[in-house]
Amino acid sequence: MPKQPKPPASERLKQSMSSAMGDMQGSQAWTSIFRPGSIFRKGYSDSPRNRSYVIMNSVLYHLHPVKVKRHAVKVSYTLCLGGLSFFLFILLTVTGIFLMFFYRPTAAQAWDDIYNLQASVTFGLLVRNMHRWAAHLMVIAVFLHMARVFYHGAYKPPREFNWVIGVILLTLTLLLSFTGYLLPWDQLALWAVTVGTNMMGFTPVFGDQVRFVLLGSVEISTDTLLRWYVLHVLLLPFVIVIFMAIHFWRVRKDGGISGPL
Repeated sequence: MPKQPKPPASERLKQSMSSAMGDMQGSQAWTSIFRPGSIFRKGYSDSPRNRSYVIMNSVLYHLHPVKVKRHAVKVSYTLCLGGLSFFLFILLTVTGIFLMFFYRPTAAQAWDDIYNLQASVTFGLLVRNMHRWAAHLMVIAVFLHMARVFYHGAYKPPREFNWVIGVILLTLTLLLSFTGYLLPWDQLALWAVTVGTNMMGFTPVFGDQVRFVLLGSVEISTDTLLRWYVLHVLLLPFVIVIFMAIHFWRVRKDGGISGPL
């Protein structure tokens, strides 16, 4: 029997990549992220029923879910920890914008601006304390929310992708709290920057580069304060909003608020 000629290398590479892609799309991780059975309804005819299905299951078109599970509205000691975290984030945004009007991120003026905010600005001390305590409460609320999800087993399939998003949000919340802690630029802030950047300096391979990026120099300076200020008021909130939107969307796609499993 004559030997079949081998396909060219490019064809074999294409076949192996196609096979790997098929295996990946059939994996549990792929199913958890994209949920093809509920997100992509391909092949369905254009009918009033299917159009209403798309509207009722879209976060943008139909903000509130069509039906809510009984355990989701049952009053309990863990009720609405996720919603409370979101409310605290909104409160932090509003009070933070107010504080930005009276704060200049320079080493020479940062502490004086904080002092004048408390002593001379109407309701300045109240707004600053609201911002500070809301930050502390948000860290606690997000941590308790994660603990509730963990002890209820709600990180299990098909919600494992949203669990990863939640872990990322917890990390971003801690970073947001840490960067805000540095803005008064007092002695505590200077030591916090020193300890934090020295820890990041031990990152494998890129430790020195990471530390230089965070400091803006080889040592702590005004550039350091400016960089942490930009992280606190611009970059981290922007990233958190994106991950919050994904988190809320996946709660809807995964069947609503999870209960004990």
